[in-house]
Amino acid sequence: MAYLFTPFQLKGLELKNRIVMAPMCQYSVTAKDGKPNDWHYTHLTSRAIGGTGLILVEMTDVEPDGRITDYDLGLWSDDQIPAFARIIDACHNYGSKIGIQIAHAGRKAEDAVQPVAPSAIPFEGPRYKTPKALSTDEVKRMVEKFGQSARRAVQAGVDTIELHGAHGYLIHQFQSPYTNHRDDEYGQDLARFGVEVIQAVKSEMPSNMPLLIRVSAVEYVDGGYGLDHMIEIGRRYKEAGVDMFHVSSGGEGRPGARKPGNYPGYQVPFARAIKEALNVPVIAVGILEDYQLAESVIGNQDADLVAIARGMLRDPYWATHAAKALGVEPNVPKQYERAY
Repeated sequence: MAYLFTPFQLKGLELKNRIVMAPMCQYSVTAKDGKPNDWHYTHLTSRAIGGTGLILVEMTDVEPDGRITDYDLGLWSDDQIPAFARIIDACHNYGSKIGIQIAHAGRKAEDAVQPVAPSAIPFEGPRYKTPKALSTDEVKRMVEKFGQSARRAVQAGVDTIELHGAHGYLIHQFQSPYTNHRDDEYGQDLARFGVEVIQAVKSEMPSNMPLLIRVSAVEYVDGGYGLDHMIEIGRRYKEAGVDMFHVSSGGEGRPGARKPGNYPGYQVPFARAIKEALNVPVIAVGILEDYQLAESVIGNQDADLVAIARGMLRDPYWATHAAKALGVEPNVPKQYERAY
């Protein structure tokens, strides 16, 4: 048995293999109502049929103006729950586990009339507006919105929840000294917002359901934080209740002197560093679609799971093809068995 196809368990989450479909925005909401539609249904269930162990639904936002664009998903209303539940139930029928990535775009909300952020610092580029700095009371209400969205995700039937604390979105903006210039408690303690969001979300989750968080291990913009900063923030997040870290990097601004590697496996050392420093399971991500490379990440114990992003956009059956390439009998629906 290849390492990539060994089972994995974290609390009540039991996966048939170590393969994760990374959350990727589809910009395909048709009525701007935040509800997943037939595109999302086909997109996600095809990856379940293709053998993926864990599917993470794209960035799903806690309020309408928290979306990157008006064509993104949301869980700010109970009316949105049934559309998610339909997809989750279908993925379960094909043997995959599924979670939702809950988030807020903050200063990167392109279609918001007035984006919000920790501080009134715009993201680079002509399509980004100067955000309004949230008041302390507004920050506290934002924390509550994350908790409410988590409740809806649980009601929809998810197996896990992932918070988006990476790529320059709101949680990331609070944890970074580059974007957080506040002088209240949320500026004096850069982990505080993330910690309170984690606590609010955990309070809405079953005790045996693990909480994931995606983080940017390093920032590439000049003046951005490094790995040591993220490890210390991550320590606080673990204490607050995070069970697993999904380790990416960057996204906060245009790279300066430090550049992203942008080659297969370039973020794997970050995943291993956080795994070892915090003694937590981690997901590695970043151009890992080569089957042997993905296998080596698990075999070398660099990470516990591997997330495939663009590679799985190109190939919904990536997991099945990886099994064949690694000499493992693929687990396919009976309708397709004759093909293998």
